[in-house]
Order: sequence, then structure tokens, then C-alpha cells
Amino acid sequence: MTVDKLKKYAGYSEFSGPVVLVIMDGVGIGPGDESDGVHMANTPVLDRLFQEKLFTRLKAHGSAVGLPSENDMGNSEVGHNALGAGRIFSQGAQLVNEAISSGSVTAGSSWAMIRQCAEAGGTIHFIGLVSDGNVHSHIDHLFGLLDQCSANGFKKVRVHALLDGRDVDPKSALNYIKPLEEKLSRLSGNGADYRIASGGGRMITTMDRYNANWSVVERGWKAHVLGEGRFFSSASEAVSTYYSEDPEMTDQYMESFVIVEDDVPVGTIEDGDAVVFFNFRGDRAIEISRAFEEDGFSEFDRVRKPDVFYAGLMQYDGDAEIPANYLIEPPAISKTLGEYLCRAEVSSFAISETQKFGHVTYFWNGNRSGYIDEKFELYEEIPSDKIEFDQRPWMKAAEITDRVLEIIAGANHKFIRLNLANGDMVGHTGFPASIRIAVETVDISLKRILDAVQKAGGITVVTADHGNADCMWKKKNGTITPMVAHTLNPVPFIVKDYSDSNSFTMADIQNPGLANVAATLCVLLGYIPPDDYEPSLLEWKSSTTDS
Repeated sequence: MTVDKLKKYAGYSEFSGPVVLVIMDGVGIGPGDESDGVHMANTPVLDRLFQEKLFTRLKAHGSAVGLPSENDMGNSEVGHNALGAGRIFSQGAQLVNEAISSGSVTAGSSWAMIRQCAEAGGTIHFIGLVSDGNVHSHIDHLFGLLDQCSANGFKKVRVHALLDGRDVDPKSALNYIKPLEEKLSRLSGNGADYRIASGGGRMITTMDRYNANWSVVERGWKAHVLGEGRFFSSASEAVSTYYSEDPEMTDQYMESFVIVEDDVPVGTIEDGDAVVFFNFRGDRAIEISRAFEEDGFSEFDRVRKPDVFYAGLMQYDGDAEIPANYLIEPPAISKTLGEYLCRAEVSSFAISETQKFGHVTYFWNGNRSGYIDEKFELYEEIPSDKIEFDQRPWMKAAEITDRVLEIIAGANHKFIRLNLANGDMVGHTGFPASIRIAVETVDISLKRILDAVQKAGGITVVTADHGNADCMWKKKNGTITPMVAHTLNPVPFIVKDYSDSNSFTMADIQNPGLANVAATLCVLLGYIPPDDYEPSLLEWKSSTTDS
């Protein structure tokens, strides 16, 4: 343990119950109209909480979470990083922008190995999400890497294009595929051959997470590596054909496709090639990375494992070293709230279902796998349903809440954090009826938790990591289009104090964001926050300290 021990406030009154942090994933504060799923849902508990005196709005996007501009929507990874770290770090797209701008993305040993493969006649493959959603990837990063390939004289490059429709408009694939095809065409010639080789919708092909559905990765493997899938002469033809065959088809659920010439796939992955997964976000990059790297892999039959040099744009799991090779160093996040609480011997409990379990553990702990100190921590994962979330919008909120109530009653954990994934995962489906049910499910869970915390004499903190359910659709020129991406809306922050032991008031913080929450939790637990944390959203009645 490298952190100093936190100091207690002098005169702080200990109370019997826990501090319970409820993260309502994807529940932002929207416009309050018919497009706002939070507003349209029946939420008597949230409605009352929004009237509490200890209430404010937090920024959960852009510079507040380390992203490059105020047009960059937040996401669960950077949100939980900020919540658990108490400070703002360059994240995701910003980190990659800096690496590409400085040239460091191609300065390390991984790019040297990629160059070596190219010079030996191998093909360089790029797999990733092709959009400007800026949550998992950005098409500009792919263009920058392709330009570097051309500048280095690489002769054969293939792109395996995963379609978004989730962090961008649901049927916008051609807005990215056509410019990509044009760029690849410009980079070809004079012995260079740059093309799209395969692709598919992100929820069907390659981008599974948390071991929820390995068949998604298997379909990606078959398309990218083996060249198995529906054949088309170009990616734009594939997208247009799927649209015409099914007018309800959206990009994220589009079936895998393979580009062929004379019925022969143009870009299977073979021995001697190099493969770069160019997403910067880690959760949906880990499983495909394992498929390329593990010798004893058993999640599905790979048929063959090509002998390639594989690298991620970033390392997606630092402790597990997945992947072993990567182009950009991840942000070094130390001195997280979890480290400080373990050092202070505060017992913590963290829980979510599979879809967000990594967020309340790995991302909360600064991109660190496993426990910080098992003596003072307990993590619990509730397996998610393997079904499209609009069909079961209540997800596992009841099971999570059941377990939280047991933990509260057991009185063995002073700090409890949980993530209710409904607002985000169902928000991504774009089905208004399901989104409203998802938000109402969260509201029911909140009532149960608040009642239990009140009985225990504790404190409940309610917030979110970013918006999503707060915008179900957009209207343009009289046409309603489902909004399945995160929003730029603020998120709520509410403290409901049932301890009656101390006096807290809202601090005068200008433009507060998610990073202010960690210091606030320190204050609620009776500890003076670390000096380098963003300031607490609350003030305690006294600033006198114990030594």
C-alpha cells in the first residue's frame, strides 16, 4: 500500500449504518419532455430525491472526465474511473489524440514489430469499431494509423470494420464506411493494396464483454480470420443490402460479412501477419484479444490460430496483461479511493451484474483487476441475462438489491457501492416502452435500498456515470429517430442522510463533475479527503482534524 492513511475529522460522530453509493448507470437529467425516458417513467422515489437539499447536477462528459472536448459524451469506463479516482485523467480518445499527435503511437516496440511483419511480406490488419462515437473508438484514429502505414511503405493492409449504431445514429454506417473505402482506395496503388476485408454489427460480431456471449466473438473470428460469412463485393454493398432486405435493421445488429473477389475472401488473417485492435476502450476488446493470444483457449473452436503479432491500441487489462503488446500506455491511475479506504481499514462491498461488474471493480479501482486488499473488500457479480435487454428491461436489479439489503443488514461493510445497469443497457436498445420500464425498475430498487439504509441509520448517495435513458429519440424534419447513444446531459447527485449524527451542507463548487464524488464519500465517512482530489461536494460542520 503506497497511500498515506487518511485523517479523521475531529468531532465527527460515528454512526451505525453504512454509506451506500447507488450508481444509476445511464440515468441523466434530460429536457423533461416526451423524449426523456427518465421524465416519462413513473419515478416517485427519484422525484422526491430531486427535491432533497443535498442535491446537485454533475458533469459526466467532456473535460470533466478527461475527454478532449465538450462534444464528447461520457461512458461507463471513464465515468467510473473518475468516480473512483477523485481526479481527472486524460482518457480514451484524448489519450490516443495525444499519442497520434506526438508520434508516440508508432514509436514503441509494438509498431516496430508491425513494421517487421510488413517488411517480411505480411498483411497488416486493423479490427475495430468504425464510427466517430468516441466511446470505443474514433474513425480519425484509424485514418491516422492507415496514414502511418502508408508513410512506412506497408504494401498490404486490411480493415475489419465493426459497425456502430449505438454510440452514433442507429443507421449511420454508410457515413463511415464510404469515406473509409475512399481513403483506402487513395492509399492503394504503386504496389500498395489497402481494403476492407470483413465486418459486422458490434452486438453480433466480435465486441462481446465480460464473457456474456462468446458466440459474438466466434462470429467475428470466423469473419476476420477464416473468411466465413455472407459474401459481398464491398462493405458499402453489404450495408446497403442488409438495409434493403430488412428496413428495421440497425447497424449494431447487422450480420457478419466478408468481402470477396472472384468468390475468394480478400483478407483472411494468416501466419506472418500483424493484427491491431484499434478500439481504445477495453471492455469489448478483451475477449477477441484472448482469442488471438491464448494457446489453451477453450471458449470456442478457433479451427486454426494464425501465428501473428497481435497488439491492442491500448492494454485493456493491465493486471491480466491483455493484450501483451499495445501501442499506447494506459493512464496511470493510482491513489484511488479504494486504496485509501483499504489503508484506513474501511470494509467495502461492491456489486453489479455482469454487464457492469467491471465498472464497480476494475474501472473504479483505476484500471486494476482483482482486489486491492481482500481483508477489507468483497466483490460480487450477478450473472446478466443472455437476451436483448429491451425484452427483459428489469435485468438483474432485483437480485442486486436483494443482496445489497442482506449486506446492509449484516452490518459488516461500512461502504457499499452498486451499479444498476438498466438505464444504460436498455437505453442502448432505443425502445421507449422498455426504457421506461428500466428506469422504473431502478426507482423501485432505490426505494428498497433507501428503506434499508434508513433502518440501519446510514447514508445513501445516488448518482450516475453518464446519461442515456434521458434521451430516447430525436426528431428532425418531423421524423423521429431512436437515440441509442449516451447523452451530454448532466447526472444527478443526491445525498439522503439517515444517520442524524453529523451536519452536511452543499459546498460552493463551480461546474462539479464525477471526480468530485470520491472526496465527498471521504467526508461522509468522516475522513479529510486527499489534497490532490477534486474538492468535496459537501461541507462538514467543522474543519478541525485529529492527528
